[in-house]
Amino acid sequence: MKIGLQIPSFKYPGGTEAIRPKLREIAQTADEAGFASLWVMDHYYQIRGLFGEDYTDPMLESYTTLGYLAGVTESPTLGVMVTGVIYRHPSVLLKMVNTLDIVSGGRAYLGIGAAWYEEEAEGYGIDYPSTSERFEQLEDTLQLAHALWSGDEASFEGQHVSAPKITNNPRPLSNPHPKILIGGMGPKKTLRMVAEYADACNWFEWMGNERLQEAMDTLRGHCEDLGRDFDEIEKTSLGTVTLADGQDTVQSVIDRCRNLSQLGFSHAIFNMTNVYKITPLETFGREVIPAVADL
Repeated sequence: MKIGLQIPSFKYPGGTEAIRPKLREIAQTADEAGFASLWVMDHYYQIRGLFGEDYTDPMLESYTTLGYLAGVTESPTLGVMVTGVIYRHPSVLLKMVNTLDIVSGGRAYLGIGAAWYEEEAEGYGIDYPSTSERFEQLEDTLQLAHALWSGDEASFEGQHVSAPKITNNPRPLSNPHPKILIGGMGPKKTLRMVAEYADACNWFEWMGNERLQEAMDTLRGHCEDLGRDFDEIEKTSLGTVTLADGQDTVQSVIDRCRNLSQLGFSHAIFNMTNVYKITPLETFGREVIPAVADL
């Protein structure tokens, strides 16, 4: 099993001036510790009560942040968990992902979803369509990605997206293209799109074994209907860990990874609430990552 790190918060001791050096320290320590991937959220507001006290807590734009992380690391893959489809024009988004893939040496994911944070979108003046329209935009974007990455140039007309002459120059380094990861567990739309378009999926660990197994079974059914190999889709999970006295322990994290492996996951991604202290990353590198490598 591979272990990934999501960095969801930028509220560090020392304020704004501390963000750049602390991010570098976190990313380079994770790289040296053997983390397989690094992720950031695609939010402009912080998520209240989860990773911050208020929506006004510090947040960075995701792709700019990953561009910086690409320059200070060598090994981990890099992705957004997950890009809200409404926040950027799809043609521009794909140029951004291509660019990230090139400057990182072929380490980019396109993590994407239908977006959910309505208050954030409204606060930034971004249109927030109905759920059905956001999913239509998501499918347009996935189809555009496949059209673009199949050659040097594409002409695309979807339900909501038009790209009459989009170019793929320079091509991304990932072969055949950056991995497409779709976040979400919706049985009818999201999991069908995973089966049809994605190389990976991401589901919340805290949904529990029963829900996760249901999602696995549903995804398998969609794959069978579409003639897709279920096993070629990378199954990733997202959970939260706090390595500290009275909270999570190395053994409890290993046990969680073993459970996820038994459910069919091969890549466990964790938020670490105290990651800025660095010690939790080093502990993962010494004790967790080697212990779960063969799962």
